[in-house]
This record gives sequence, structure tokens and C-alpha cells, in this order.
Amino acid sequence: MTALQDRSSATGNSGDALVRFTQVKKSYDGIQYVVKDLNLDVAKGEFLTMLGPSGSGKTTTLMMLGGFERPTLGHILLDGKPVEKLPPEKRNIGFVFQNYALFPHMTVAENVAFPLRYRGIKGDAAREKVKRALGRVSLEAMGDRKPAQLSGGQQQRVALARALVFEPSLVLMDEPLGALDKQLRERMQLEIKHLQTSLGITMVYVTHDQSEALTMSDRIAVFHDGRIQQLADPKTLYNAPENRFVAGFIGENNTMSCSFVGQEADLAVVKMADGSVLKAASVPPVGTDLTLSVRPENIMLAGDRTPHGANLFSGTATDVFFLGDHMRLSVQAFGGQIITARIPVALSRAFQSGETVHLACMPADCRLLEG
Repeated sequence: MTALQDRSSATGNSGDALVRFTQVKKSYDGIQYVVKDLNLDVAKGEFLTMLGPSGSGKTTTLMMLGGFERPTLGHILLDGKPVEKLPPEKRNIGFVFQNYALFPHMTVAENVAFPLRYRGIKGDAAREKVKRALGRVSLEAMGDRKPAQLSGGQQQRVALARALVFEPSLVLMDEPLGALDKQLRERMQLEIKHLQTSLGITMVYVTHDQSEALTMSDRIAVFHDGRIQQLADPKTLYNAPENRFVAGFIGENNTMSCSFVGQEADLAVVKMADGSVLKAASVPPVGTDLTLSVRPENIMLAGDRTPHGANLFSGTATDVFFLGDHMRLSVQAFGGQIITARIPVALSRAFQSGETVHLACMPADCRLLEG
């Protein structure tokens, strides 16, 4: 098993898994695999986000779980039972699509009631379930309206109510907020997370938006090239990326080539491209050619108040932007690499392009990555 395969098998609590992928592969042409050796557990009551760029395999994985695609190899278990051969309507899974897929000729209540037809639920029982589902998303008074009479956020809530109306064991969401403006999208993130937590629903959420993933998730699976590159809670994923792809994809990160030259206490000593020496949080290096990563917010101006033991380096300012609460400063350092720093406005000063800037970062904020 490769290192990436081993990472993808991590679980929240494997004994309490609602979903389990075991050695799942998917190919559309019999040659290229778009999902490769996927091992993944989703715990009951968990909010798991599949995050990655287009073509990374995240949506295909969601479609296999929902029953819209069948795996080429491997097994998918739902509550301990194999489901890879079951059609979507037999899986007791709710689904929310990016375009909501609401029927324009039906009322809100009729849209929400639609999944109940396939389950033989009619009459008073169906009306009670619809009422309860609309209440959960605060749309009790809008059951008689048509989708066109609702805002984008209200339509998204209707789609969510429809996914919840038959009380599924699992809800899948495929880029559900992609069509909303930024302010509404951020508000809906909080509403969905609150609903998921209050109802104890298991949710698997697909997005390419890292801020969405960091805001809402209990754990995030970062997909790239058909594999999970890292599976972790948001804080760990942001502060401790395991490879160069994750470091570059999650948030903004400075990644710089370096060589491992030795160990000093619990810190690794590395040589940069220009020969300067820095220290980083130690990891057992696989080879001598490594990548040093450090977040822009962890780079500070060097001066009298610089903490003892900080890495000190200098560079030439290339760009300076005022962004309200901070300055975004780009500096050419280490023999030509561009380093970005976010300097709080209260600690910044006027910078001129071309001037020499002295910077610092703490070794604990520097990560060593393979390659």
C-alpha cells in the first residue's frame, strides 16, 4: 500500500462508520482510473467534505455513493450493507444538487413531497412529513409558492428540505452553494452546518471551495489525481499539510525548495536556494530535496521585538497592497523566489517597491514537505 493509499484509509471512528469505501476504483474507459484505491470511512453524524480541483475524483466518488455511478472495482458499504448494486432510490440517501433540480410547475410543498411518492407515503402522513421538513429549514409559510417566487437561498432550502423529508440516514450535497453570491453563500454555510449538527445527520459534501470546507466540516478529504492526499480535521489540514499539493491547495502558502542538511535539537536545519540556512519543525526527511512551507500570516517584520530563535531573512519588495486590516507584501528572496507576507496594518509601515525588507518567521510555523 502506498503512502497516499494509507492516508485515505484513516477514519473518524471505524467502529461507528455509516459509510465505508474499500479499495474502490472507477474507470469510464477501462484504461484510466478517475478514482484509485479509495479506502474511506464516514462516521455516523459526521460532516465530511470531499475537496479538490475539477477532475480530482471527488464528484465521481459522491456519485458512486449515491448510486448514480457504479464502481469498477471495490465495495461500498452503507450501515454495514453492500450497496454498489442498489439503485439510488433503494439506498435511503438524500441528495442536494448544485442546480437544486426543483420542478418549476410544482409548489414548494409538492417538490418536497416528491421523494415520498417512491416510498408509498401519501395522505396525512406525507403532509405531516412535508410540514416537518419545511419547518426544519424555516419555510413553513411558503409551501404554496412556486420555486420561481423564491430567492436563491430559499430555493436551496427547499432542495435541502426535499433531501430530509424521508428522514434519510445520509445526505449528499454536490456543490449546493455554487450558484449563490458570496454573502448568501457564507450565510447558508452556517445554516447547513447548524442544521446538520442539530439533527445529527451524516453529510458528505463536495466542493472545490476551500473556505466552505474549512467552515463546515468535521473532516476534509483532499482529492487530487483520483486519490485522497490528506484526510484530517480543518485545523490540522491548514496547519499541518502532509505534502506540497495540500499545502498549496488549502489556503495561501509559500512553498520553497530547500535541502536538508542536519538536525539541531528538535528542529530540522535546511539550506535554501541562495545558501542561507533556516530551521523548521522536524520531520524525518525521505530525501535531501524538500519543500519548506510557511503561511503568509506567519511571516513578520524583523525588528527589536522579533522572538528569540526566529528565522531571519531579507529580500527585495516587489508589490505592496493595502487590504484593510493588513498589508500584503511580496518580497523576492532566497535567490529569486517570491515570498508573500501578511503584515497587520498596526505593525506595518510605508513600503517602496525595490527596497530591502527584513523578515522573520518562527521555526514552529515552518513545515518540511517531501519534494
